[in-house]
Amino acid sequence: MNIRAMLAPNSFQPRLLMCPPRHFAVTYSINPWMDPQTWADGGATLHAEARRQWAKLHRALLDAGAAIETMEPAHGLPDLVFTANAAVVLDRKVVLSRFRHSERRDEEPVFAAAFAALAARGLMDEILQLPAGNALEGAGDCIWDRRRRLFWMGCGFRSDAAAARLIELQLGAPCLPLPLAEASFYHLDTAFCALPCGGVIYYPAAFTSAALETIHSHVVPEERIALEEGDAVRFAANAVCVHRTIVLSSCSAALRRKLQERGYVIIETPLHAFLRSGGSACCLTLRLDYCSTSRGQTKIPKASAGEVIE
Repeated sequence: MNIRAMLAPNSFQPRLLMCPPRHFAVTYSINPWMDPQTWADGGATLHAEARRQWAKLHRALLDAGAAIETMEPAHGLPDLVFTANAAVVLDRKVVLSRFRHSERRDEEPVFAAAFAALAARGLMDEILQLPAGNALEGAGDCIWDRRRRLFWMGCGFRSDAAAARLIELQLGAPCLPLPLAEASFYHLDTAFCALPCGGVIYYPAAFTSAALETIHSHVVPEERIALEEGDAVRFAANAVCVHRTIVLSSCSAALRRKLQERGYVIIETPLHAFLRSGGSACCLTLRLDYCSTSRGQTKIPKASAGEVIE
């Protein structure tokens, strides 16, 4: 099914940034998922698998109606493929990331150059930097909630809680810190997804009690979709929403049913090679078109109970 063909002519087209996995590998360990020796033992087979899986994700997102910008991969930067960590983008303004671990800091100038090229083409208006000494790993930890007009920001493992205030100052939108509690869910996008209808997918065990209190105070019970452990460890929350299509690596039948009841089409495209590095669909993409107002975008209404768009 080609979702693109179903879109109204005046529907906005989500724009994503991706990076082909030409140099992707697990060569160091900065989260519990990463095992360089296992990757090395897999040799060329795992690398070929990663390239096939990335290509299928790319195709699924195009079919769902997204426009995709691609940036050139760079030798020696295996995690450059995870473009969600490049920056936080809102209203054509870019706040570049500052990485916690030294293994990823050489990505910073490469991502900066990619955004400079996008700006030269008229796709971005302003490129901003965080003050030195402040860690924030892009949209991997800073997720825009289109319904509530705010950012949710994971902190503790990769990003500093203080960066929330900096994002508010630079992008002019509220930013709510959510302290993370479990090292396997080191970025917010591994355990949290804000759906365009207002629903929120999240894995409660990934958050501190203070973070759960923040989520529950802003999201009413009927809009909360709490993941079971089986879906959480398969990174079902690490999903990409394109209009009414949700693209993810895999999910349980129960989660699929809950999302379909909210009017979503679910596309599973396995990304097991990237799970070996602690990433999945959302990690491999960065939204470039989010706006703090609804101007220029088609509103996604809440689905009626039982409504399924196919």
